[in-house]
Amino acid sequence: MTTFKTLSLFTMILLLATAFTYTDAPTSTVAGEIEWISWEEAVMRNEIEPRKIFVDVYTDWCGWCKKMDKSTFLDKQVAEMMKGDFYAVKFDAEQKADIVFQGNTFKFVKGGRRGSHQLAAALLDGRLSFPSFVILDESFARIMLSPGYKKADQLLTELSFAKDEQYKVMSWAQYKANPKSASKS
Repeated sequence: MTTFKTLSLFTMILLLATAFTYTDAPTSTVAGEIEWISWEEAVMRNEIEPRKIFVDVYTDWCGWCKKMDKSTFLDKQVAEMMKGDFYAVKFDAEQKADIVFQGNTFKFVKGGRRGSHQLAAALLDGRLSFPSFVILDESFARIMLSPGYKKADQLLTELSFAKDEQYKVMSWAQYKANPKSASKS
């Protein structure tokens, strides 16, 4: 009888503990995490609600790309700026799927050791180095192309240049030299 009481008491405590820890909140997205979407999804969302587009052009084998995923892209300020002002696209430069965009079909092209996607080559002006980032305006015109690993503060400066539309009044070199003195548009 005491074993039954002990087991019943344990079961009741377990049920009460789980009842108070249950939540209806979705678990798929962590607060402050960047919502990465596909190129096609960014195009569709941009038709409904125009925003600037941040494209992370990466490959599966790129060590610096993985480092940014584990550091820069987890930075709370980076995630907040992306969430509020950009559609964030992860674009595998070696993906095999065709992409139809603005009447053109971009394909994977075999070549070299691995091959590459034509859209990645077009976004990067044929300079396929990884990681590379492209920021586009709401009409898909390129604001800037930025190759190489970035720490959070460096990426925030680039995102601010685009978000605040400083590219309309000064060059990236001018802004980069003194971003705090740039006037807000």
